[in-house]
Amino acid sequence: MQVILLERVAKLGQMGEVVDVKPGYARNYLLPQGKALTASDQNVKAFEGRKAQLEAQNLESRAEAEKLGKKLDGQKFVVIRQASDSGALYGSVTTRDAADAATEAGFTVDRSQVALQAPIKELGLHKVTIVLHPEVEVEIELNVARSPEEAELQAAGKSIRDLAAEEEAAAEYEISELFDDIGGAADEYSEDNAPVETPEGRDRDEQPR
Repeated sequence: MQVILLERVAKLGQMGEVVDVKPGYARNYLLPQGKALTASDQNVKAFEGRKAQLEAQNLESRAEAEKLGKKLDGQKFVVIRQASDSGALYGSVTTRDAADAATEAGFTVDRSQVALQAPIKELGLHKVTIVLHPEVEVEIELNVARSPEEAELQAAGKSIRDLAAEEEAAAEYEISELFDDIGGAADEYSEDNAPVETPEGRDRDEQPR
């Protein structure tokens, strides 16, 4: 199926180009989103009449996107989720979660602008692309953690495995200290309760004559 693009579409073409696409892609995405028109003779002529207006609108929307992009690019957002000790999430972080995290921080981002190849299913730091305009893309970072404290540690460069190893080492140290304390107390008890040998306590054969 042939369509004429009303804006730049990644991996497809630039505004005004007539391209071949799968019918389902056109009907379910390009046409409803206003990104293209079916490439009939009538629509091609209509586009030529609107081309200058569309280009002006594109320049204006791109300028706005670039302005927002300068503020948004490189921003870091914390997303708190429950997860196992191995770091696997009980659920996942989706495009909606990413958009909500940015919006809560004061940025206007729609879930349709979040480019995720697949939902995030592990704790850690994740780079996410935000498409503010067909010609403007920025990158943010989602810090997915089980608590704000864990998020701070991850931001400092410690992975979930590092944190687990530190917790295990700390637990082993506490157990070792506990056994040392118990052992020391047992030794003191033995010394304090050792029998004191007195002349009266010796065998009669050993007593001096």
